[in-house]
Amino acid sequence: MAVEQPTRAGDQTRIHNIGYRSYDGPRLGRAYATRSLYSQSLRGSYGLGRSVKSKVLPMLLFVVMCVPAAIMVAVAVATKANDLPVDYTRYAIIMQAVISLYVASQAPQSVSRDLRFKTVPLYFSRPIETADYVRAKYAALASAMFVLTAAPLLVLYVGALLAKLDFTDQTKGFAQGLVSVALLSLLFAGIGLVIASVTPRRGFGIAAVIAVLTISYGAVTTLQAIADAQGTTDAVPWIGLFSPVTLIDGVQSAFLGANSAFPGAAGPSNGEGVVYVLAVLGLIAACYGLLLRRYRKVGL
Repeated sequence: MAVEQPTRAGDQTRIHNIGYRSYDGPRLGRAYATRSLYSQSLRGSYGLGRSVKSKVLPMLLFVVMCVPAAIMVAVAVATKANDLPVDYTRYAIIMQAVISLYVASQAPQSVSRDLRFKTVPLYFSRPIETADYVRAKYAALASAMFVLTAAPLLVLYVGALLAKLDFTDQTKGFAQGLVSVALLSLLFAGIGLVIASVTPRRGFGIAAVIAVLTISYGAVTTLQAIADAQGTTDAVPWIGLFSPVTLIDGVQSAFLGANSAFPGAAGPSNGEGVVYVLAVLGLIAACYGLLLRRYRKVGL
């Protein structure tokens, strides 16, 4: 591409070839752009392709998630135990504080920077559309969370086989644990992204996600303990509907053979468990819909 540029010395002009060339290669389209955005966002969730500083927290949290599982395996092997100290479905509930911290740190990293630097309209100036952007970001964070929560279960499973525990029981428990953390990953990723997409400031997003996840869990468990102490145990499962962590606990205790962490072990019945499943799926769908609505406005 050549342009004319006037010189300061006089009225003469010079032709400068600045080297622009038209692109005549293959047009890869929306699917390729969406996959690229998903891959880049997934890598970014663990700091890959970014500075060393960006890798510290996600990698540290990953290690913190896996180390207790490795210790449990070592103890089971050394003592020749007949079972693992913790069920596969219980592990994520026990480590929910670490999981919440991961969501709070990585959800704003995934979307807040695009809002802050106003790069979202640039995505939509290409073949990628609003739904593609939302699906890529949602799938990337959910995948990153699944890696975070499934890796320690894999450590437990491999350790159980090395300890020569019953293969059938361990495989069944491992599969149930994977279903549980898959639901947890979808739910937590959706909630984290919806909150983070409201503000372009990463610090505000981190604080808001932590507040929503921890305050709701603390409030629900406190109310459940009060209800159990007063003898109104029938209310305990229904109170559990108001926190993401207790929602997952209720689903897995109703249908995945897990022991409930509710006070008095008053887990939901099968009928109440159906309500829990519908609540989880409804929240996931609502988060996706809210993200679509949010980015239709941001992309204008």
